[in-house]
Amino acid sequence: MFFTKTHIFQSPVTKDDLKNRLIGNHVKIHDLDFEIIENEHQLSIIPHAEQINEIKTLPVTSVVMSEAGGKTRVVITSKMRQLDSGGPMLILIFCSLMLIASAVLFQLGNEPAITFTLLGISVLIFTVFWIRLEMGYFDYVRKIRAYVKSKVSPQAATTAGMPMAQA
Repeated sequence: MFFTKTHIFQSPVTKDDLKNRLIGNHVKIHDLDFEIIENEHQLSIIPHAEQINEIKTLPVTSVVMSEAGGKTRVVITSKMRQLDSGGPMLILIFCSLMLIASAVLFQLGNEPAITFTLLGISVLIFTVFWIRLEMGYFDYVRKIRAYVKSKVSPQAATTAGMPMAQA
């Protein structure tokens, strides 16, 4: 939905070589460990958040690879963990209801101060929420995608043993 990001690209490296470069690796982003494991037809990048006490919204990323025409098509899809999706959805619903209420009050023409106050509060809450998502959740998504892209590039064969994403 709003929090799912998909990135597609081509790589000249074979599918098996890509899997060997990624499977079993650990990615450390913002002092949080992400592990790459193999599922049935895809690779999964999952966070190890057992030791974290603060509230964080974290992605679970799947990497699907398919070979066609001598190249490998790589599809990276990051989704919000089911455990983390409740808070952001509540904020979106709250902001939407306040926006609808301000639109209804605007149409009725009563109390413009209340109408614009509701609109302002809704926009302010949504802006702060989105900035926090960009600094947290979407930053994890960008760094995981950059890590996978760095591993599937042809130049990654020389640096396959080095951790690439340190932030």
